[in-house]
Amino acid sequence: MAHTLVIVESSAKARTLSKFLGKNYKIKASVGHIKDLPKSKLGIDVDNNFEPQYITIRGKGDLLKEIKDEAQKASKVLLATDPDREGEAIAWHLQNAMKIPAGSPCRIEFYEITQDAVKAAIKKPRSIDVDRVNAQQARRVLDRLVGYNLSPLLWSKVRKGLSAGRVQSVAVKIICEREKEINSFKPQEYWTIEAKLAEKQGKVFNARLVSFADNKLEIENEPEKQRICDELEQLPFLVSKVENKEKRKKPVPPFTTSTMQQEASKRLNFFSKRTMKVAQELYEGLELGKEGTIGLITYLRTDSTRISPVAQQEALQYINEKYGSDYAPAAPNEYKSRKSAQDAHEAIRPTSVNRTPEEVKPFLSRDQHRLYKLIWERFVSSQMTPAIFDTLTVDISAGQYGLRASSSQLKFPGYKKVYNDSEEDEVKNLIPRLEKGQPVKLEELNGEQHFTQPPARFSEASLIKLLEEKNIGRPSTYAPIIDTIIKRSYVERENKQFVPTDLGFIVIDLLQEHFAGIVDVEFTAKMEENLDMVEEGQMEWKKVVGDFYLPFAQDMEKAADMIEKVEIKDEEAGKDCPECGKPMLIKHGRFGKFMACSGFPDCRHTESLNEEAGVQCPLCGGDIIILRSKKGRKFFGCRNYPQCEFRSWNKPTGTKCPECGQGLVEKPGKNGLLAVCPNCKYSTEMRS
Repeated sequence: MAHTLVIVESSAKARTLSKFLGKNYKIKASVGHIKDLPKSKLGIDVDNNFEPQYITIRGKGDLLKEIKDEAQKASKVLLATDPDREGEAIAWHLQNAMKIPAGSPCRIEFYEITQDAVKAAIKKPRSIDVDRVNAQQARRVLDRLVGYNLSPLLWSKVRKGLSAGRVQSVAVKIICEREKEINSFKPQEYWTIEAKLAEKQGKVFNARLVSFADNKLEIENEPEKQRICDELEQLPFLVSKVENKEKRKKPVPPFTTSTMQQEASKRLNFFSKRTMKVAQELYEGLELGKEGTIGLITYLRTDSTRISPVAQQEALQYINEKYGSDYAPAAPNEYKSRKSAQDAHEAIRPTSVNRTPEEVKPFLSRDQHRLYKLIWERFVSSQMTPAIFDTLTVDISAGQYGLRASSSQLKFPGYKKVYNDSEEDEVKNLIPRLEKGQPVKLEELNGEQHFTQPPARFSEASLIKLLEEKNIGRPSTYAPIIDTIIKRSYVERENKQFVPTDLGFIVIDLLQEHFAGIVDVEFTAKMEENLDMVEEGQMEWKKVVGDFYLPFAQDMEKAADMIEKVEIKDEEAGKDCPECGKPMLIKHGRFGKFMACSGFPDCRHTESLNEEAGVQCPLCGGDIIILRSKKGRKFFGCRNYPQCEFRSWNKPTGTKCPECGQGLVEKPGKNGLLAVCPNCKYSTEMRS
């Protein structure tokens, strides 16, 4: 019997589709790309208008033959690869490999893997979108031209094994520039003064000094603080203004790829690579008992906050039934996407709001459940009413000085019933009933010293947010960008923040001097806009590549002669080789630093480098050393292992928790580092 062949990208997606498409359909997976540029050479005919020379990916020959054979037996072939540029390019390669005529309606798209969505897509096949394919070709060719030209230059001038990417280099530059800002930062001293005040019945509240003669007051040193306190102690305090307001806070939009990665980093402690892996599993489909295999979320690569009317109505019905009419707006909430967003398809949402996190939990792994719960709560809350706060602001005058007391309390939770995006909305400073003109008594003045803080290092969440704001890369590229710059040892993670390595600084300084456009944020953002215009059919992709390549090639010619060999000097390890007695050196290898004998190649002795963390083990008092996991992630352990089994992903402080006796570790807080107990969650600010 004649059947329809449906080709998808992944085996997991193939299994899901085969569960609800009948016997008249056969599902095959291409397992990603089947054709690509060759690894052994540039693979782009620069003299022939940048024509790419695609080959079948090594190891995919037999699979491609299977797909071709199945296509010969089928009455119809439908290409159901992912609904984005890369998926379109894979479908285009498959179309050419199977010799399906150009313009044939062989392409189907669906943004959720559910029976209804897939069957609806099958009824509306279209031809391959060549403009979208060309946008992907342009990106691939640009990245190859940069990588395969710059990398050999870095090998010859800096060190073998290095590589440079078009977008990744910009990310490294951003991290390096932030580190330079931090290193050059000079803290400025300032003071704040808080008054404890009492009304006539003795009820006490706190107010902060904010102004003098109606101008913002800045206190720069302790003598100035003391002078102001002395003056305030002699002055009467009067209530000058009382303002009660009702503040409404609207819900945040449903997730895009970027915001999902940011929130998963903050709330679940997921790296972006892990977030995308788990989201892919939720999208491609999981076995849900009697309901069968089904995709739990819509497509995970998107920059849109748009929601389909059907999903909005389903959410409103659920909210009405579960929480009541006060929590459901009269009309669905709409959200505008960013100006630079492609807005190709919906935001990330559950395929059905009725599949609650509690209901599907027995069928999901821990990671799957946690991410699904985050996506579900974010979507449901986005369709709820605002949270309402009662705010009270009291202005108090003391001579020409102005003080302010503020309070904010949640009156109606609204969307926060499901998703609390910020706990800072509430300021629980209990202020008694006060009236304008009422005198209040000064009970106590407290001055506190502060220092301005340098800009924070980038975390995954803040880096992804900045890349999106600056229009660097696209939703599908953020995780690979971060993965690549870490693997190349251009940056390291410390306390979940990115720190550039010496190698990162060297490479970026070199690129900045000789290839300014490659690491220029605005230039890279403009290139993304050009790729969008290619997809929209407004620019020819080979012209975009040509306009970039001609000046780049000229820079390459100059740089090859002008750049001098950069010598990365080996550090002395401070010990002798146990085999030959010559000094040991600290060298840079593919997986980081290590110790090697200076007598190489006559002596080939090497040792792992156990860098000291500068603190003692909280359990036995031994030295804490910095170690690396199999995946290259930094962690801390006691040098006395295995006698002492202390291990921590966070740097120990060398002190014990006053409540339970466990060793405290460093964790970043909003105002600097915290000393946190991993056992009982005790925490305190660390003093520098």
